[in-house]
Amino acid sequence: MAAFVDRVVLHASGGDGGHGCASIHREKFKPLAGPDGGNGGNGGSVRLVVDPQVTTLLDYHHAPHRHAPSGTQGMGDHRQGSTGQDLVLPVPDGTVVKSTDGEVLADLVGAGAEYVVAQGGHGGLGNAALSSPRRKAPGFALLGEPGDAADVVLELKTIADVALVGFPSAGKSSLVAAISAARPKIADYPFTTLIPNLGVVQAGDARYTVADVPGLIPGASEGKGLGLEFLRHVERCAVLVHVLDCATLEPGRDPLTDLDVIEAELQAYAGDLGIEGGRVPLTERPQLVVLNKIDVPEARELAELVRPDLEARGLRVFEVSTASHEGLRPLTFALAGLVDQARREAPQPEATRVVLRPRAVDDAGFTVTRRIDADHEYFQVRGTKPERWVRQTDFTNDEAVGYLADRLARLGVEEKLLAAGAVAGAEVVIGDGPSAVVFDWEPTLLTGSELLGGPRGSDQRIEERTRPTRGQKREEYKDRMDAKAEARAELWTEREAGLWRED
Repeated sequence: MAAFVDRVVLHASGGDGGHGCASIHREKFKPLAGPDGGNGGNGGSVRLVVDPQVTTLLDYHHAPHRHAPSGTQGMGDHRQGSTGQDLVLPVPDGTVVKSTDGEVLADLVGAGAEYVVAQGGHGGLGNAALSSPRRKAPGFALLGEPGDAADVVLELKTIADVALVGFPSAGKSSLVAAISAARPKIADYPFTTLIPNLGVVQAGDARYTVADVPGLIPGASEGKGLGLEFLRHVERCAVLVHVLDCATLEPGRDPLTDLDVIEAELQAYAGDLGIEGGRVPLTERPQLVVLNKIDVPEARELAELVRPDLEARGLRVFEVSTASHEGLRPLTFALAGLVDQARREAPQPEATRVVLRPRAVDDAGFTVTRRIDADHEYFQVRGTKPERWVRQTDFTNDEAVGYLADRLARLGVEEKLLAAGAVAGAEVVIGDGPSAVVFDWEPTLLTGSELLGGPRGSDQRIEERTRPTRGQKREEYKDRMDAKAEARAELWTEREAGLWRED
């Protein structure tokens, strides 16, 4: 079973909001004492929070589906529904949150840093909150809004001061074990280290962390040999140490060639990386070269041979042996000096600023767009308020639909539709995707709760009826006048015949 996981796909969903309650208060001698339906509770959100005690994403590898609790439904007698608790997911320091398309959503660095993955749904209002002087006893309540659902990719990038890079079996794990108390797995075959190992080094008064990055091979920047999985852990390190094997027996391998290959892979990886947040590119960070395994005579001779060429490139070179601990003390103090310099030059973290973004005067909070799809014309309404109102409307209740029409009219949706060129019978879509609501727009639909005269739960404006045209009204008026004239003539004839003589 894997004990270290640095990349998982998390399926998170926020809790649903509770439905509002439509209730009428009843007691002795007060059978209809007014609405008393309570509001539904809000659903909980899914939040990622950095926890220093967590070092792996293993929990989310085994259980990738996480759902926050939902809010409960409101009840009568003004009883509100309970709010769902937020689901807090602890993640290691250095976790990067990405979308499934690769877009970086959040870079969680520092204890307590958090990011909301899935927002909980809003609870619906009960009929007590919907009552007004003109709508005194609403026969409906708003539905709870469903919580957001999101699939995100969590990637862990090790946070260390120094990164040890090099070919497999170059002695990186042995070097970490020699200069710190870490005890990584060490063996004489390639790719012994499959996960990064961290060690804390004490050099005098200085203390810093060293990461043993698993071995790199040619083509690592393209993903060969899990290179991308390994190179991810180099991004946050301030100092790079090239560990070169001077005792390798593989053909075509020597310290200079190994260094050129690793630098080329770092350069290729950094070119596709894109530096964010002011971090220095990989190739511009302080670098050291460690010629390892000089306890072998042939390796010591090779180290002395290639040292002038490496120093000619401007690199500081240290000849060490992890077996005999030769040369380790100067190396640790040299790394301490570079780490201290990098910490001094690092930009100071700025305090979080509260940014106010007031809405523009001409911003209505929604948009109306005319769209044509395969000779099919429709008008799409997008906006936080209209889409939320649609999700919270019970379309089986005519009064609730009428209330939605009132809200959309007050918001100015009809005016925007007219300005966009919509006419009677035009198809209007509110929202996007499967949850969108489609209807034929009728601009002559009267609005205003003062016109509601039917029983609770009904709306006279939604009844099926046709409005007569002006010509039909004129013909109806003429027929009515003709009928009155005929009635008068008949009465006059009967009076002249003596059937009756009263006026």
